[in-house]
Amino acid sequence: MSRSEPTAQRRSFFKRVAALAGLAAASRGASQAQPAPPERFDLLPAYARAQNYRSLKQSSYDRTGGNADRWQIPPGRTQEIFNSSGPGIITHIWFTIASPSVTHLKEIVLRMYWEGNAKPSVEAPIGDFFGLNLGQYVIYESAYLACSPARSLNCYFAMPFRRSARMTVTNEGSQQVSAFYSNIDYMLVEALPRDAMYFHAQYRQAAPCKANREAKVNPDGKDNYVYAEVRGRGHILGCTLGVLINADGWMGEGDEMIFIDDETKPVIIGTGSEDYFLGSWNFGGRDGATPFAHRYYGAPLIVMPERTGGRYCCYRFHGDNPITFTRYMKYTMEHGHANDRGDNFYSVAYWYQTEPYTDFPALPPLAERIPRVSLAG
Repeated sequence: MSRSEPTAQRRSFFKRVAALAGLAAASRGASQAQPAPPERFDLLPAYARAQNYRSLKQSSYDRTGGNADRWQIPPGRTQEIFNSSGPGIITHIWFTIASPSVTHLKEIVLRMYWEGNAKPSVEAPIGDFFGLNLGQYVIYESAYLACSPARSLNCYFAMPFRRSARMTVTNEGSQQVSAFYSNIDYMLVEALPRDAMYFHAQYRQAAPCKANREAKVNPDGKDNYVYAEVRGRGHILGCTLGVLINADGWMGEGDEMIFIDDETKPVIIGTGSEDYFLGSWNFGGRDGATPFAHRYYGAPLIVMPERTGGRYCCYRFHGDNPITFTRYMKYTMEHGHANDRGDNFYSVAYWYQTEPYTDFPALPPLAERIPRVSLAG
């Protein structure tokens, strides 16, 4: 072997080493140049991540340690069922009631007060609040309200409060409520978002609605049934409605008409009551109507459809697209086409607004809240 051959081999070896080192450096550089994979916040559901609130409950448990976990409410008595300082959020309400009165769902009035106000932001007979607008129990489930077998009532509307929240029930009947069971789940938080709004629910009725059988058109909604009328900023979440029919025929040809920031004309106009409640064709008609209950809409009670004395309970929630207003809102519906029917309407409207309360019209007296057929209607 010549002296030049070892030299050539050594040079070849060093070149290979240098090339390998260059490849490794390039690889390290490429690795360093690539950004780290993003943190995947979407891999876990919210309940599997750390929670920043304190979970609490207020209930009707027996304060003596016994098993009498309920309140008895004499006639005319108001029972406070919730009272908390904030900031916090009521997340779930559960009630069940034993009463000798067959009309106790209309007799017991539920009220809620935010931020120490003397006027309530929620005021409704307890049955109506839970969508049982005709005073009878109906098993159904929706996103926000439900009634289970054995007469348990559930509510899942979020109800934020900054300084305080208070809730009462008043027995306006003539008999003692034997047992009122309550469980109210809530959380306390460090602070609420600045744009958090206050929950409201208002009862109204027309028993009967005033029929205008001469009218053929109704362009401005002047004589419509009114679910709620509010000044301020907020958004409508929906309504529950009970209808007691005072004359044969279909009650559902009325359009919803919603006035938004303009008192002179409705901005939203629908195509019929059954369409607003996301049914169709008279819910199946006089001989084929079928009750239904879904997440945001339903008619869980249909009895004697299109006959005098017939009953409907309906609900519609706008959880997918709350109806916003900035200055004014009037939430209405025709009672029949162009308000040509005189049926009994009992409703609760649900909405959120920036103010913690609004002035409600006076709650109708108990005798007028009990559904009765009015042949004059």
